[in-house]
Amino acid sequence: MTDKATDRRGAGEVVAGAFRELGQTLMAFVKAPKALWGINVPYVIEGLVYFGILTILGKFCSENIDLTDQQAGWVYSGVTSGITLSMLFLGGVSDKIGVRRALWLAFGMFVVGRGMIALSDTLDLGQGPGSPMFFMTVLGLLVMVTAYGLYQPAAYAGVKRYTNKKTAAMGYAVVYGLMNLGAFFSGFISPLVRRGFTDVFPPNGLGAVFWAYVVLCVVALVVTLLVLTRKTDEEAVARVQAENASIAAKNREASGEPEPDATQAVTSAVVTPDINNLPFIILLGLSVVGFGLAAYQWVNQLGAFGIAIGAAIVLSVAAIAEYMRHRPDHPFRDARFTFFIFILIPVQTLFAHNWLTLPYYLDRAFRGGVVSEYFEFFSNLNPILIFLLAPIVAGLTARANIYRMMIIGTLVMALPTFLLALGPNVPLFLTYVLLMSVGEAMWQPRFLQWIAEIAPEGKTGMYMGIGQFPWFLTKFVTGLYSGFFVAQYLPDPVLGEPIRSGQMWFFHALIAMISPVALILAAKWMTGGMKERAGD
Repeated sequence: MTDKATDRRGAGEVVAGAFRELGQTLMAFVKAPKALWGINVPYVIEGLVYFGILTILGKFCSENIDLTDQQAGWVYSGVTSGITLSMLFLGGVSDKIGVRRALWLAFGMFVVGRGMIALSDTLDLGQGPGSPMFFMTVLGLLVMVTAYGLYQPAAYAGVKRYTNKKTAAMGYAVVYGLMNLGAFFSGFISPLVRRGFTDVFPPNGLGAVFWAYVVLCVVALVVTLLVLTRKTDEEAVARVQAENASIAAKNREASGEPEPDATQAVTSAVVTPDINNLPFIILLGLSVVGFGLAAYQWVNQLGAFGIAIGAAIVLSVAAIAEYMRHRPDHPFRDARFTFFIFILIPVQTLFAHNWLTLPYYLDRAFRGGVVSEYFEFFSNLNPILIFLLAPIVAGLTARANIYRMMIIGTLVMALPTFLLALGPNVPLFLTYVLLMSVGEAMWQPRFLQWIAEIAPEGKTGMYMGIGQFPWFLTKFVTGLYSGFFVAQYLPDPVLGEPIRSGQMWFFHALIAMISPVALILAAKWMTGGMKERAGD
C-alpha cells in the first residue's frame, strides 16, 4: 500500500508540473514528424473558422437572411447535429481512400461550401426563408457539414498514423488544444473584419467575415497539399513503425519476455448472427416521416401537430425496441451506462448555448457597449480558458474519485448560470465564463474515463462510440428550443421590446442543474456498479 503522506504534492508543485506538461506538449509538437504538421496546422485554422462561423451564424441568419430567431435556431440545430450524423456515416472513408486524400477532399469541400455562404450574401438574391439566398446558404452549409463529417475522423486517423505508442496521447491532446486555440483566435479576427467592412458588406459586415474564412480555408488546403505529400506520409509511417518496434523491444527486455515467433499466427473466427433488419428500417423510416410531418404541421400552424408528433414518437420507440431485441449485448441494455450518458444531456446544453444563445445575449443585452461591439471575442473566452485550465485541473484532481469529480464538475459548471439570471452585468458574465470553464475542465476529461471503466471487458470501443450519441441529441434538441427563448427573452433591440435575459438564463440554469442533482441521487447505485465490475 502506498504511503499517503509521501504521495501528496503541494498545489504549487502540481501547477508547476502542469505547466511543464504544457511545455513538453509544445516540444512534442515541434519535434513531431513533418506529416503531423500537416494535421495540426490546418487544425488550428479549421478550429478558428468552424467556431468563428458558429459564433456569427445566428446573427447572419437573423439580420442578413431575415429569418426569425427560432428559424435561426433550427438552422443551428441542423448544422451541429448534422455534423455528428455526417461523422457517423463518413467516419470510415479515410480508411478506404487514405488520410491524405480524405483531408484534401474535406478542405476542398470547405472552400466550396463556405464560399457559397459568402457568395449568397454578396449577390442580390433576396431575403427570407423562401429566398434564393436562404437556399444557397443552406446548400453551402450542407456541403460544409458533409466535409466536416469527413474531416474530423480523418484528422484523428492522421494523429494515430503519425504518432507512436508513447506520443499518441500527447498527439490527441495537442489536437484538442489547438482546436480551442483556433476558436479563441476567431474572437479577434471576426470583429476586426466585420467592423472594417460594414459599408462594403451591409448591413453588418458579416459577408466579409465569411470571405475571410474562405481565404483561411484555402490556406489550410494549400498547407495540407504541400505538407501531406506521399513522401512525408511514407517517412512518418516508417519512423513511427521503427519507434513502436523499439518501444516493444524495450518493454520485452524489461519484462523478460521472449521474442515473438513470426511464423506463428493465431486466427479466430468471428460469428456474426444473421439479423433481419428490415422491420427496424421500416419503423425508423416511418418515424422520420412522422417527424417531418410534425415539423410541417408546426411551421404551418396546422391542428394535426399533436397527432403527428405522437405517432412519430411511438414509431421511434418501436424502432428502438425492434433494434434492441436482436442485440442482447448492446451497451444500451446496461442500465447504469445508459443512465449516465443521457443524464449528462442537461448540463451539456450549456456547451450548445455557447454558440446558440451566447452571441445573441452579448450582442443584444449589452447593446451600445464594448461587449456588444466585440461579441465574437467574448463568446470565445471559454476555449482559451479550457486550453489553459485543463492540464492544471487534471494535475490537481488526478487522484480524485471519478464519479465524485463528475458530480462536482457538473455542479461547478451548472451553478454559475444562475449569475446570468441576475441580469446583464460584465463582471457577472466573466465570472460565469471562468467558473463554467473550470467545471468543464473538471468533468469533461473524466467522461470517457468513466465509460472506459464501466464498460465490460472487450467492449470498451463499443461503449466509447455509443457514448457520443447523446451529444448529437443535445445539439439537435437545444437548437430546436433555443431560438424560441431568444425570440421571447432577447428580442432584437430594433423591435423596441423589453429584454428579459435574466429569466431566460434562469430557465437554462434549471435545466443544467438536472445533471448534478441526478448524479448525486444515483451515486450509491452507480458507484455500486463500479465496485461490482472491479470485484470489490
